[in-house]
Amino acid sequence: MNDLFEYWQLLLIPVFFALGWAAARVDMRQVVHESRALPRSYFQGLNFLLNEEPDKAIDSFLEVAKVDSQTVELHFALGNLFRRRGETERAIRMHQNLIDREDLDEKVRLHALSELAQDYLKAGLLDRAEEMFNKLLGTSFDAEAKRNLLEIYQVEKEWLKAVEIARELPEIASQRDVAEYYCELAANEIMRSRPESAREYLEQAMQQNRKCVRASLLQGDLLLQEGKLLEAIEAWQRIEQQDPAYLALVAQRLLETYRKLERRDEGAALLRAYLERYPSLDLLDVVYQLILEGEGTESAYRLVRDELQRNPTLLGLEKLMSARLPLVSPEVRVDVELAKTIIQGYTKRLSRYRCDNCGFKARQFYWRCPACGGWETYPPRRSEEFDQTL
Repeated sequence: MNDLFEYWQLLLIPVFFALGWAAARVDMRQVVHESRALPRSYFQGLNFLLNEEPDKAIDSFLEVAKVDSQTVELHFALGNLFRRRGETERAIRMHQNLIDREDLDEKVRLHALSELAQDYLKAGLLDRAEEMFNKLLGTSFDAEAKRNLLEIYQVEKEWLKAVEIARELPEIASQRDVAEYYCELAANEIMRSRPESAREYLEQAMQQNRKCVRASLLQGDLLLQEGKLLEAIEAWQRIEQQDPAYLALVAQRLLETYRKLERRDEGAALLRAYLERYPSLDLLDVVYQLILEGEGTESAYRLVRDELQRNPTLLGLEKLMSARLPLVSPEVRVDVELAKTIIQGYTKRLSRYRCDNCGFKARQFYWRCPACGGWETYPPRRSEEFDQTL
């Protein structure tokens, strides 16, 4: 019985072989048929790619695209490749050629229009990019077009347009972002001495985000321009309830305004209380100058020393060396100056602001990160302080 079973198995082998051979013939015929339909330039392009000659490969594929009107996907692939390589002019030509074709399907035309808009955006031709994205509104590319238009409006500082389109993109632009757009509008109006419109924009900013620190800061600036000093102080003091970390940004404003009111001691007490509750190197700088002017070198030195003991930082130590210099004898001063110089070499990179979102560092404070475009992503403290809070 076992011998019989093995005999039938042997008979099946040539049958399976014949079936496989027939299937391979069918597949091979299909491959040969399809390959004959492809232009010679296509295979040349593949050969250049295998030989790591991408520029020649691109030229060959371009020939394919010119000869065969059905190579839509190849047009898109080449156009995207050019854009990634920074060859935006060639990318624009590729996608424009597609759009100009009369036999193009409407869905493919919209895709080409979207790619062309991206080309213009990458090339920095914002007006043309805006025009293309506007044509895509109400189509299947509507959401993508709005996202890109919002970015264009922010770059071009078209804040009213940004507000309008941001309302349609709540998942992209938060109420905090919209409040910042209104703050940008208000800041421009304050610079142009238009207090009424500035006030309206700031009220709208607060409606969007009751904790908008920048709106309170600008409201204080506006009131100061109008000579309403006490009201300006009240606006800046409101920041303590919104986010006390930002008090360092208005410390100098508070100091100057209290001086104008001839209530310096009251201002000093307020700022010292802020420093006690919300330690900050920038706030320390303001209070230090205040104490130095009012109480003298010794008191200013004690302030910095006590603050350094409470919150030890290299930047604070550098400040201590500066405060110590006027108090030491000429013999010791050389050593103190040397120590200060050495410390300064380390603190230069620590005295920058750092974006929470992307880590970009800057010497000055930004409401919007110049690298990633995030709003309110810069904590108002130096990077050394930031590292200590992690």
